[in-house]
Amino acid sequence: MLKLRKSKVSPPPLACPMTECMALLGGAWTPDVIWSLSGGPRRFGELRADIPVISSKVLSARLQKLAEKGVIERRVMPTSPPSVEYSLTPLGEELIPAINAIVSIGRRLLARTKRERPELRRRQAARP
Repeated sequence: MLKLRKSKVSPPPLACPMTECMALLGGAWTPDVIWSLSGGPRRFGELRADIPVISSKVLSARLQKLAEKGVIERRVMPTSPPSVEYSLTPLGEELIPAINAIVSIGRRLLARTKRERPELRRRQAARP
């Protein structure tokens, strides 16, 4: 029987920062919303156009959650009728390199999967 080795990493704090961040980024469409806002402020309709497959209800919920977490700022514009603009806070901007790293790894994983599973290449080539 193999001896159980002692862990070399310190235990995570009671409220684990990695779990907190991954819970935020793991929400459906959250990385897409952050990515869309990385180019600058956007209104609700513009975000819906940026992410056409997201429903208005889900987008609204994501924006509210991100605002509560301090990742985005919601600004009511003094127009008639009033409009709302969303932008990343400095905390939200700090997430962009992490999302870029995840995308980079995702590309490598996809390329590896395509090399190892040629049937996926054929299926993707057959798509319109």
